Amino acid sequence: MAAAALAPSAIVAVVGAGTMGAGIAQVAALAGHRVQLHDARFGAADEGKRQIGEALARAVAKGRLAAADAAAALARIDTVVTLADAAVAKLVVEAIVEDLAAKRELFLQLEHIVEPSCILASNTSSLSITALAAGLKHPARVVGLHFFNPAPLMPLVEVVRGLTTAADVAATAFATAAAWGKMPVHVTSTPGFIVNRVARPFYAEALRLLAEQAAAPATIDAVMRDAGGFRMGPFELMDLIGHDVNLAVTRGVWEACFRDPRFTPSLIQQELVAAGHLGRKSGRGFYDYGPGTVPAAAQAEAPQARPPRIAVHGDGEVWAPLVERWAAAGLVVDRGRADSRFPEGAVHVPGPGAGTWLALTDGRTATARMADTGVRDLVLFDLALDYATAARLAVARADTCSDAAYAAATGALQAAGLAVSRFDDVAGLAVMRTVAMLANEAADAVVQGVADAAAIDLAMRQGVNYPRGPLAWADAIGAAPLRTVLVNLAAHYGEDRYRVSPLLARRAATGGRLHG
Repeated sequence: MAAAALAPSAIVAVVGAGTMGAGIAQVAALAGHRVQLHDARFGAADEGKRQIGEALARAVAKGRLAAADAAAALARIDTVVTLADAAVAKLVVEAIVEDLAAKRELFLQLEHIVEPSCILASNTSSLSITALAAGLKHPARVVGLHFFNPAPLMPLVEVVRGLTTAADVAATAFATAAAWGKMPVHVTSTPGFIVNRVARPFYAEALRLLAEQAAAPATIDAVMRDAGGFRMGPFELMDLIGHDVNLAVTRGVWEACFRDPRFTPSLIQQELVAAGHLGRKSGRGFYDYGPGTVPAAAQAEAPQARPPRIAVHGDGEVWAPLVERWAAAGLVVDRGRADSRFPEGAVHVPGPGAGTWLALTDGRTATARMADTGVRDLVLFDLALDYATAARLAVARADTCSDAAYAAATGALQAAGLAVSRFDDVAGLAVMRTVAMLANEAADAVVQGVADAAAIDLAMRQGVNYPRGPLAWADAIGAAPLRTVLVNLAAHYGEDRYRVSPLLARRAATGGRLHG
């Protein structure tokens, strides 16, 4: 429902003056509110305000904020010693330790201090808003306001409705976040909300690839960046987040979802945490961050001879720009009939024997497709966000593929200007299986009423900087091909982890869209 934002004259209290609390206080103060910043630890609120002042000064120095506006915002922030000082606040945002009992105790205290009309908001990233409100006299006023770090810069805010949250409270919180210059999305309180739920496969599939020794972390990261279009690869991102934090979130979602195998934590990450290799903050994770350390390099195949011509069989709509790159590079592109062995299209590269076939992965291993098609010299390539601009592709060869045939396929891809990174013959390669699982999880979130499709895609683009919303990405590929990938992954692993979302299955049957 439509609602007005809190007026700038309304006082906002922020409890917890750490990085997130100070960031939220800064956002509210810049929006014109008088802010009361409190922390139970002596001196923490003053330190938080000092950090806010430094952040505002940096924004002024970079020309993003006028000096007068920065000074006025800082003047609107008061540090308060006791919770009782928040008695006149119209909104209280808690940003304390991520502990259900501690947050509930805080809300119970606040209930005796603030007016019944005051909104109580939690910045929790995954705890149940319903559970936080349980036992309060006025549970309808409890809502989630999940900001992303750093709060002053990240645009997304998840506005989370618990079972008892009043519709007008959620609407006011949404409107207020928008008035503060954020991009809010409505979310139902479920484990992980949108971002921490839908993003799980980005880490989980990479960890599984590593467990199967498909490629080294640096190579998988490079493929996810250079082909998938992600700003960071999964291993460098986990190192940045911290493996203790990432594992805790994964374990929390897994436990809250009754140990759904889709969210099963990784033994590899558990070992890193046990060893204290937490990533950048400890100096070591998947990568070594010690002084003088040379960054790990991604694997790329040595240059191979380019073929004079290739033959394209079938439409290959998703990877059609790759054909244009071959033509622009001067290769003769012949058009052949669709081959029944490759209904989605394939490329034939002339060479030794019967030549080499190149095909987009469909969730089977190259060796399994060889057995199904009878094509011994078969090389599969990975999905790309945009084949017209991708700088790298991952490939896998069937166990029966000869070295000469593989070299011919490599040379053909290199002729299009692509770095070629060889993976061991794993099902679905890297980008394809990850995008399929992201889209599948997003589709399940729609089915289960967590949020609508537009909100989910917006959240994933603005909350974790994905190059495309997973549902819009699924529409670009087609629901039916993605369903095939998931079915093949499920058959390969024999696990419920890859079960197909009912919504994705329906759209695959009708050719309908997932986003809009």
